[in-house]
Amino acid sequence: MRGFLALLLSINVVLLEAREIEGVEIVEQIEILDTQLELNGVGVRSKFFFNIYIGALYLTKNAQQLTDIKEGEAWRVSMHFLYDEVTGKDLVDAWNDGFESNNTQAELSRYADQIKQFNGLFKTVRNGEVITVNYDPATGTSVAFNGKIAGIVEGSSFAQVLLKIWLGSSPADERLKAAMLGS
Repeated sequence: MRGFLALLLSINVVLLEAREIEGVEIVEQIEILDTQLELNGVGVRSKFFFNIYIGALYLTKNAQQLTDIKEGEAWRVSMHFLYDEVTGKDLVDAWNDGFESNNTQAELSRYADQIKQFNGLFKTVRNGEVITVNYDPATGTSVAFNGKIAGIVEGSSFAQVLLKIWLGSSPADERLKAAMLGS
């Protein structure tokens, strides 16, 4: 009985384990539709000396570069906003810069409808709010604001194009990329 109780307590400790960054608790494990994801890395997205958000990357298995994340594998990027306010327009402008900096013209043309759909999901966010971008092979890429799903963009290839914003050859923030990849 004591052995069972010790096992039960150790399981709870694993589930409650978290890191604190900028006063925000970042959990080590999450589950998306019965798929267990582990925190691969976490860092702060900065721009012009301002901390914008804490970015956390969750994967099914550890990755040290974008090519380690295979098409069809579930993932999550969580963004815990630190800045007072980021407008929906500013978010969309940042996504478009990321898409354009990390994808070819052919890819941008091929995924134009999905990029437009993705961009249409964004609204103004404020300090303390959380955007999660989840990719699940069964449903596609969902965007949620504070846990409430705003919409889903279908297609596993689009998910890879989207991940390049954070992990591609020209990410918006090299330090965030390195942190998310555990470098």
